[in-house]
Amino acid sequence: MQQTEHSSFGEPDETREFPNGRAEIVRVSGGEIGRLVFEPGWRWSNDVKPIAGTESCQAPHFQYHVSGQLAILMDDGTELLAGPGDVTSLPRGHDAWVVGDEPVVVVDWFGATDYAKQA
Repeated sequence: MQQTEHSSFGEPDETREFPNGRAEIVRVSGGEIGRLVFEPGWRWSNDVKPIAGTESCQAPHFQYHVSGQLAILMDDGTELLAGPGDVTSLPRGHDAWVVGDEPVVVVDWFGATDYAKQA
C-alpha cells in the first residue's frame, strides 16, 4: 500500500561527487530519484567513465532537463541536444557532455540507483 512520503533534494539521502559534477539521490516509496548536476566542461567519457569502468554509459535514463544544454551521443550514432523543459528517455550505451557555460541539471527517475557509484 502506498504511503505518504516527503523528501527533498535540499537534503538528499546520498551525494556522489565526481569530477565536474555530482549525483544527489533521494529515496522515496522504495525507489531512487537523482538530481544530476554537471558543470561546464563535464563529459561522461572523461569524468564518470573511470568510475563506471565501461566504454559508454550503461545506465538507462528517464530525465527531465531543468537547466543547461546537454549533448547526447548514443552508441548507434543518434545525436540529441536537450535543454530546459525537455524530457529524454535514453537506453544503455551513450556519452554526454555539457554544451556552453551553464551547468546542466536533470532530474532522473530511472538510472540514478547505480549512477557514478564506486564498485
